[in-house]
Amino acid sequence: MSEVEDFLFEMLPRFRSAADAMHNGDVSLFPELWSRRDPVTLLGAAETVPAGWASVTEGQKSIAPQFSNGTPLDFELIAADVSGDMAYTVGYERSSVSVHGAPARSAFLRATQIYRREDGDWKLVHRHADPAPGVGSSATDAL
Repeated sequence: MSEVEDFLFEMLPRFRSAADAMHNGDVSLFPELWSRRDPVTLLGAAETVPAGWASVTEGQKSIAPQFSNGTPLDFELIAADVSGDMAYTVGYERSSVSVHGAPARSAFLRATQIYRREDGDWKLVHRHADPAPGVGSSATDAL
């Protein structure tokens, strides 16, 4: 396999598992995906938090309980690359999730993630996600 294929083989299943858990109110898998070394940033579809691992994980912990009845994440990869100890993915995320107990709604997000290799493991250092065009005017509409 190529270096990009190795990266995707390792990270995409881990990310999907963490996202699926979060869409069912469980944030426990996300902290291990994130780097504890600054800079770490999250411009999430539902919330933007101050930089740093503690802020990012606390932000995700505050958002996760709002979600339930999530369907498995479908991630459509648009592009990915690895250059040394940095890598990125760009793609579309589709799922269905209930927010605040309301009936489940489709979520369609554009997502860019940047990873850094640390001690042999890939860790998230940045995530930016927003509703794909035509989905709705706010992130909670998309989530």
